[in-house]
Amino acid sequence: MDTLMSAPILFFALGAFIALTGSRIPFPEGFGKALAAYLLVAIGLKGGAALSGADAASVMPLLATAGLISLAMPLLAFALLRSTAGLDRTNAAAIAAHYGSVSLVTFVTATKLLESQGVPFGGHMVAALAVMEGPAIVSGLMLASAAGLALPARSRGGISGGTLALPLGGGNGDGGGASCREALREAAFNGSVLLLTGSLLVGLVIGKPGMASLSGLFVAPWDGALSLFLLEMGWLAAARLREAAGLDPRLIAFGLLMPLIGAGIGLAAAAALGLGLGDAALLVTLCGSASYIAVPAALRHALPSADPGLSLPLSLGITFPFNILVGIPLYLALTRAALA
Repeated sequence: MDTLMSAPILFFALGAFIALTGSRIPFPEGFGKALAAYLLVAIGLKGGAALSGADAASVMPLLATAGLISLAMPLLAFALLRSTAGLDRTNAAAIAAHYGSVSLVTFVTATKLLESQGVPFGGHMVAALAVMEGPAIVSGLMLASAAGLALPARSRGGISGGTLALPLGGGNGDGGGASCREALREAAFNGSVLLLTGSLLVGLVIGKPGMASLSGLFVAPWDGALSLFLLEMGWLAAARLREAAGLDPRLIAFGLLMPLIGAGIGLAAAAALGLGLGDAALLVTLCGSASYIAVPAALRHALPSADPGLSLPLSLGITFPFNILVGIPLYLALTRAALA
């Protein structure tokens, strides 16, 4: 209950309420993107500074495991979507990639919960977050290619909600091979991934002494910035929730069940790695989250026939609010019980 009564979660609910009334949040254009960039830099710097004192060799098993989970998770999601939801192969591959990748905002909200409860966690978990962004995109492309779905690109389009623009479609018109290359390039050089990774490296170089000099900008305002961003995300999630209401009930069930399956996989991996409570809870949360920005941006080149009206309402309208309101406290409780 304390988690649900925290300021960030209450602002998330406020944003959802504003969306459900049909109103808009009077933020200036680009304000949500600026907040997202701030959060990326702040979490990267803090993670890098914490990582500066860690033994690199001890971190590698975690990072390797995180990458393998992200690579393998779409295979399970694809099989479930095909067998239980009756989804066509194109959209099953696209949605599966979303559920192998991760959500920064879900991760950040989980770190806030851990901090509020005094549960320590390592800066290397930010590196795990960065590692898990891309492999799922590769798996999605492999699933699509195996089904002969690397189709020629079409003209670029896009949709936007709130202050976050999600580009869809696109390509250069020279066939599936080029489209796949573009998607892989997008996965490797996605701006959000580069900003997070670069900030992590900066934090690693400056260490804790350098981070102390930046605390007035990147530590003290953290709760306020997160609250404003979740206000925006609450609005966007509620807007997608209205679209999600028209989804097949089997897809909605998948959007609620897949995070729990992913969390179970993450919990098993955390136990095998011998992680502490905080690190384990964050790995479980990452495995239970779903991407709604990086994956659509990367797959727009290779799967132009995939319907964003399925994947985005599912990941952003169903799974994201479930994780924010229910999943994160549940994952922490389950992790605490399993590691007790």
